[in-house]
Amino acid sequence: MNTNIFKNIAMGLAVVAGTSAVLSCSRDFLDPDPLSMYEPGKTFTTESGLQAALAMADRHLCNNYTYYNNKNLSVPIATEYMMSDLMLYGKTDQGGGFWDDINKKLTPSSGMQENDNNYMMFYWNQGYTGIKYANTILSYIDGVAGLSEQKKNEYKGRALFHRAYRYYNLCWQFGDVPLVTKILEVPKQNYKSTKRDAILRMCVSDMEKAVEWVPSQKEMSTVGMVNKEACRMLLAKLYLSIGEWKKAEQQCDELINNSGLALMKEPFGSADDANSGEPETWNITRNVIWDLHRPVNKYRADNTETILAMLNVTDQRHVDYLTMRIFGPSWNDNARLKTPDGKGAGMNWARNNAKYRKDHDLLRAFGRGIGVFRPSSWSQHGMWIVNGVEDNQDLRHNSEVGNWVHMTDLKYNNQESEYDGKPFQLYDDNGKILCEDTIRCWFDFPLYKIYIKDASAEANIGATQFNGCTKGSDGTLYLYRLAEAYLVRAEAKLYQGDAAGAADDVNEIRKRAHCSQLYSTVNIGDIMNERARELYLEEWRNVELTRVSYDLALSGKPDEWGNTYDVNTWDKQEGTELTGGSYWYQRCVRYSFYNQPYGQNIKSGKATNICYTMNKNNVFWPIPEGAITANRYGHLAQNYGYAGYDPSVSEWDNWQDAVADEDKTE
Repeated sequence: MNTNIFKNIAMGLAVVAGTSAVLSCSRDFLDPDPLSMYEPGKTFTTESGLQAALAMADRHLCNNYTYYNNKNLSVPIATEYMMSDLMLYGKTDQGGGFWDDINKKLTPSSGMQENDNNYMMFYWNQGYTGIKYANTILSYIDGVAGLSEQKKNEYKGRALFHRAYRYYNLCWQFGDVPLVTKILEVPKQNYKSTKRDAILRMCVSDMEKAVEWVPSQKEMSTVGMVNKEACRMLLAKLYLSIGEWKKAEQQCDELINNSGLALMKEPFGSADDANSGEPETWNITRNVIWDLHRPVNKYRADNTETILAMLNVTDQRHVDYLTMRIFGPSWNDNARLKTPDGKGAGMNWARNNAKYRKDHDLLRAFGRGIGVFRPSSWSQHGMWIVNGVEDNQDLRHNSEVGNWVHMTDLKYNNQESEYDGKPFQLYDDNGKILCEDTIRCWFDFPLYKIYIKDASAEANIGATQFNGCTKGSDGTLYLYRLAEAYLVRAEAKLYQGDAAGAADDVNEIRKRAHCSQLYSTVNIGDIMNERARELYLEEWRNVELTRVSYDLALSGKPDEWGNTYDVNTWDKQEGTELTGGSYWYQRCVRYSFYNQPYGQNIKSGKATNICYTMNKNNVFWPIPEGAITANRYGHLAQNYGYAGYDPSVSEWDNWQDAVADEDKTE
């Protein structure tokens, strides 16, 4: 394992005078090295230098969802989802990789690769990279001449947002981590961990300032930069993280009632983006949910729901986001998916092939999926049941309008088969299964979430690789939108005992989706289910489940099964049995394959005895061994249940002491 993971935290950032130059920097520049390393940075004396660091911080928000270095197979956000109730690793035919036995393979020294298996190490590195850029601004801004106090505070507020955003995620992924708040001027090899609660309280203090300093979007001439509304959204989630339920509710009140934002309720945007790749194969009935998730619509001025969009549109800011490739089923795997008469089920004909037909163009309608990651069975079906009814009227689960796709909606397009043009079948008339690998090749999916117009492939009539957002396509993403504010407020109300008020907020989201079923009251499970329906591939699912696990323990409120949790033990348990553990663990094992009999000893292709397992202690990921060993004269705390855990290791109990220690090297 590469132990060079901390240089980006401690180094002085050498940036040339223009933003464009920084945006085109090499991969080597971004590679982290040890915390103990020191490289003197170039002092920032101009506003352009600050802009460069801020531009990099903005750009790196996208990297948490997709990453240019391994774009064809892996999306970092999938790691967050596979460590949750909503997604599984699909490449069972190749052995299941890391994900077939998390219980054994997730250790401080292994199992945290940056490949299509998982991106845990990537999240650690990216978190501290973003913190570095933020700290660069905060460390040097007072030395930049010619800036008004107001302008300085705007830069500081945006930098504080970026730092707090990274720490919010690091704290709910890794627990207690090193706190770094400045560009160090001396080498330091004696860090201690700072307790999660202390870091989050510092972030609260910082974001209270940011809300005051950063202008509202309506006062800004650009989009894609941190605004006051994004600061409020993060502050609300931070308040939840420390048990300040009422303050979280108040921040959401401001967003919902006083910010000029509103849920989008009618179709909008360009008609050119209002359909699938081939409407004769799969037609979209114009609807607000489809339009809300077209990348080009995410930053439109008339989209009143956007709080902050991560722009991913230009040569300098574009990172391929191949959602239709990695999140779509491998419908064209003709070795493992057959027609009832034994022919290949799905053909990916190019438009210049004589066998091509517009009404059989599965490729352009659905993309050439390879099923690297697939939704859990529960997230395909059970999650949509409200009041005992699977709500197929819900626009987010509606195949009639085209947003949701069932495998049986696909039609065979093999002219050599007598079943050509007929719907896909999982079983033949005699009950024989027609799909050798139902994990990778057979699952329903939300097309509206993963479809991205493939501009490069569209321009090539011979293309057979419609992956979704190849080079040149618009892959803009939401960081925050107003729908989440309703759901955060619902959660805050629930912890305060207002279940009916929480239901009202959840129902606002459901009404917009044209749901047939509404809630009269809600529990935490209902809110988390609605977050899953509304924020799939937007929220960091593992982070939010872990945070909620702590909040339930802190509030004393039961989960949907009546379980209550102890604030002292919710994250300090081991084992793979179905009882006990945290709320995160209960969701993972009840709603996915993990630790279930049907998730064990799976055979697919060359792989045998694949087992989906996880441990209760996996609620927090291990502190990487490289971070611990690079810190030669200090001792970072390892998380419970992993090799090296020692409850006697000293940690900072408050952030002020951790900050005061940063300049001390002995």
